[in-house]
Amino acid sequence: MNSVLFVVSAADHWTLNDGSLHPTGYWAEELAEPHRLFTEAGWRITIATPGGVAPTIDAGSLAPQAAGGEDRAAAIVAYLDTIGSELDEPRSISDITVADYDVVFYPGGHAPMEDLAVDADSGRIMTEALDSGSILGVLCHAPAALLAAQRADGSWPFTGYRMTGFTDEEETLGGLAPKAPWLVQSRLVALGADFVAGAPWAEHMEIDRNLYTGQNPASSAALAGAIITAVTSVTAQK
Repeated sequence: MNSVLFVVSAADHWTLNDGSLHPTGYWAEELAEPHRLFTEAGWRITIATPGGVAPTIDAGSLAPQAAGGEDRAAAIVAYLDTIGSELDEPRSISDITVADYDVVFYPGGHAPMEDLAVDADSGRIMTEALDSGSILGVLCHAPAALLAAQRADGSWPFTGYRMTGFTDEEETLGGLAPKAPWLVQSRLVALGADFVAGAPWAEHMEIDRNLYTGQNPASSAALAGAIITAVTSVTAQK
């Protein structure tokens, strides 16, 4: 059975540049839709967070205008309810052995900018996944977690990798860019990422070797589907 590790932020806020706390958490669709698709594919799923803290859902992600309508928001809530026990009792990322999983997947929301961006355990997981050849899927704001990855010599493992994520333009259109202490796209580019931005809010993903990245919530299903296709293809060849 194929297995996937979901690394989810444990933060319930994002500290803005004026020191105020913006309520946040994981983005509902970005966790629910990939989880559903991996489950339907018959995969074993493990959820882990920093410290094993139950993650917080970003309430804004369930607003009808953010979720794609009232019916879509209700469907997402209903699915999350079915995996409530998994979300309530996640593993701690400090205890994770990357070799136990075929795929490591990071859903977004602004929360990863608060904790995973500076979490050494998460950085280790990302680096080990990259080096092992396991697929590393990172979605929307979760590429912020790439910032914590570091090799023993201090270099960044993802230099030169083609990737995408929530763009500076999308953050600006969403209204939070002026309040943000930093922006995901700008920080990744500064570190040496080959960042490819698609149209705002449109489905877009990039695949470079075993790094699979999606730009925004609209990319959730496509990113998970591409990962399932890739793993299934490799399994069929064995």
